[in-house]
Amino acid sequence: MTTDCVALVTGASGALGAAVARVLDHRGYRLALHYTTGEDRARKVAAELSGSRMVVQADVADWATTQSMVDQVRAELGGISVLVNAGAIRRDGLMVTQSVDDWTRTIAVNLIGTFHTCRAVLPDMVRARWGRVVNVVSPAGLIGSRGQTAYSAAKAGVMGMTRSLALECGRYKVTVNALSPGLMASTLTEEVPADISAALVARTASGRMGTPDEVARGIELLLDADYMTGQVLCIDGGMSIS
Repeated sequence: MTTDCVALVTGASGALGAAVARVLDHRGYRLALHYTTGEDRARKVAAELSGSRMVVQADVADWATTQSMVDQVRAELGGISVLVNAGAIRRDGLMVTQSVDDWTRTIAVNLIGTFHTCRAVLPDMVRARWGRVVNVVSPAGLIGSRGQTAYSAAKAGVMGMTRSLALECGRYKVTVNALSPGLMASTLTEEVPADISAALVARTASGRMGTPDEVARGIELLLDADYMTGQVLCIDGGMSIS
């Protein structure tokens, strides 16, 4: 498959989404850069790219707006061959005190939103008999994390969905994998208290945070690996093995 095809990156206004966009742009993909609220950041990312690109907005927790976004991308750039679900929210809190709205919204964006984007783009991939879906998950979906029951449940759910969807799509030459970053500088970690951040770093084998660019390099493998599907690629400095 040539790289002269279309990729949709959700959460492209975030640090990891932007790094993924740079990788795909370098490989020649026509890019749709999604944001939910960070329009200025998404447009800044788009301005730094060299190839064809567009900026699109949607609340992926809503099916109608997600479908409309994908239709917009098809109309302007063509059918989507690569989907990277890098958009996420984190609303942490102990379950005993966390609001139902925060818990539900976390599941709606991170888990149901991933279903919505996958469901919207899969017809293109099935028709083309080729595609790549990469769902960004988290060590929180693999190991326990205090104060993150909703986030952990959502990311664990995405891992399960990834494995099952891989089985459904394999005969169409569509691979479905997950990418699990460790602690890195991003909008999701900006508000993590310093003591908690230090404790998380201490759980890694490398003894440091990663960078979005280091994690985004995993996209290259997942694009090129025809025989790898249903897997979770952990680029987390060893956090998930501690």
